[in-house]
Amino acid sequence: MKVVPPCRALKSHGHADMTHNSADKRTRGRRSKIDLLPEDIKRELNAMLRDGRLQQQEILDLVNVQIEEAGLSKTAKLSRSGLNRYASRMEEVGAKIRQAREVAEVWTAKLGDQPTSEVGKLLQEVVRTMAFETGMAMSESGDPVEPKALSQLALAIQRVEQAAMASHKREKEIRTAFAAEAAKMVDEVATSQGLTREGVKAIKAQILGIV
Repeated sequence: MKVVPPCRALKSHGHADMTHNSADKRTRGRRSKIDLLPEDIKRELNAMLRDGRLQQQEILDLVNVQIEEAGLSKTAKLSRSGLNRYASRMEEVGAKIRQAREVAEVWTAKLGDQPTSEVGKLLQEVVRTMAFETGMAMSESGDPVEPKALSQLALAIQRVEQAAMASHKREKEIRTAFAAEAAKMVDEVATSQGLTREGVKAIKAQILGIV
């Protein structure tokens, strides 16, 4: 049995890694066959994937027939693996959009217009993060974003921001009312206990300063 010296084995392995990485870079920088499809065929493909009634093989056959009828070359036809990758990417983006919208709807309704608790703040931040991740996924997909998807994402963000603004306003009102009431009580108690006017004024200023 021939023994390969360690140095040669390492060189061979390193060369394989470099070749693999180079191939990955070339693949990432190249537009897919689906990206290069005419808009009408691509729209039909997206509609069939969203509908979910057809199997991927059926969709593949139908799209490849459309490619033939459009007079495109045989190299423009889609492969099963290519369609599967594209469908998975579409589903991932769609899932993020649905998740962000559903969370926003559920918690905005549950917390009402004035979510003053720490839980409310946390949930607002969660939805903000999800909306941001959804937007990033949509932009990184490399595919045209449908107006409906953008509208749904914008609505989710708008609802969260409205809830956050209402929460902040309500908290400020509560703190202001509490400080005013506390200052009034200090005024009454301190005066009855013989504190000087300057002393009472200083205490009230400190209390009202929490607003």
